[in-house]
Amino acid sequence: MAKLKLKVSASEKNAKAAEENRRLLKENNVFTMNLIGSPGCGKTSILEYTAKNCEGRFAVIVGDVKTALDADRILDCDIPAYPIETDGGCHLTAGQIGKIIQQIDLSSIDYLFIENVGNLVCPSTFDLGEDVKIGVLSIPEGDEKVRKYPALFSRTQVVFINKTDLLPHCRYDLAKVEDDCRMAQQTVQIFQVSATIGEGFEGWMDYLKNCRTEKHT
Repeated sequence: MAKLKLKVSASEKNAKAAEENRRLLKENNVFTMNLIGSPGCGKTSILEYTAKNCEGRFAVIVGDVKTALDADRILDCDIPAYPIETDGGCHLTAGQIGKIIQQIDLSSIDYLFIENVGNLVCPSTFDLGEDVKIGVLSIPEGDEKVRKYPALFSRTQVVFINKTDLLPHCRYDLAKVEDDCRMAQQTVQIFQVSATIGEGFEGWMDYLKNCRTEKHT
């Protein structure tokens, strides 16, 4: 019983912090995205390409178990980046995000990206105050991930299928993966991209532009 109460208390605390984050971000017209994917799927590479090629003002919060290597890559794009080391934690919490939000001049940005810890399980159920959850898949991982991790993909509004340049070298059924995504979330937007060679991002750039326009109207 004590463990159950502790779990409920932690969940309620996170939900309260998430709503406060959402309120602050909404007041400042900041469109906020929570990127979730396995280690090595290309979350940081997608953010690097986006930062270099999309209009708008950005900030990025980068979660990792240890080191700020990914945050340093974002900083190299001249984009403000705020690292969070979880010291073994498998996901970010709304409280951690709230502390960083207090350090950001929200009036100076249009978009806030949250790059969650590399994990397809734990981050999926934690609300951080974001507008959308984004799932990131990659070709080398195999084409069964949506079926194996339905909790995440039932909550994602956007899915990237990254590293499409590797399709000739991998057994990967793109059509099946897209079908799986739409079975999990009927209205999901799917972008097939290669962050390495910069292909397939046109639809993503239009999506961001539309989100910014809607946020400011």
